[in-house]
Amino acid sequence: MRQEVILRKDVRKLGDRGQIVSVASGYARNYLYPQQLAMPANGANKKQIAEMRAAADKETDTLTNAASAIADKMKDLTVRAVARAGDSGVLFGSITARDIAALIVESGFEVDRHQVILGSPIKEVSDSEVTVHLYKDINVVVKVEVRAEGREDEPLVKEEPVQEEFFDEVAATPEGETEAAAEPADEASAAPEAEEED
Repeated sequence: MRQEVILRKDVRKLGDRGQIVSVASGYARNYLYPQQLAMPANGANKKQIAEMRAAADKETDTLTNAASAIADKMKDLTVRAVARAGDSGVLFGSITARDIAALIVESGFEVDRHQVILGSPIKEVSDSEVTVHLYKDINVVVKVEVRAEGREDEPLVKEEPVQEEFFDEVAATPEGETEAAAEPADEASAAPEAEEED
């Protein structure tokens, strides 16, 4: 069973303050009402909608400006996580959204793990980019470096020496020579034709 409610505050993925939305009755009764996030959409409460929306618009402008300012400061942010890892670079564990949020907080920005959009935990030494949701449609990308404990300054990809012998061999092959020409001739074709006896 569903019912209409008026949101008293912005609820992510549901709606904005002053908006009438349809939700499951149990969700309204057990979560929205106790948390003071919504109220029943009855006649008396609907009269408050215009006032609530005006207040919501003003609050949205304030929060949007604040989030935009934070996004500008965070746009070049890089955080580094150091964890135990094997020689192959695979971590003994993983770096989660909670870990990344804690690193961002250490850098001076107030975020929580729910704002860090991470598809799956990071399980190897790597450089990656993670989106942080600040407010409504305002997001910022943060660079996340994951390094092995005790080997923080090692390059991520070790450059392999160029195999000069291979290039020398290719250079020595005459131009236009085909694989067929390089293969040994068939024994039958290599043997001289027998002379016919008289």
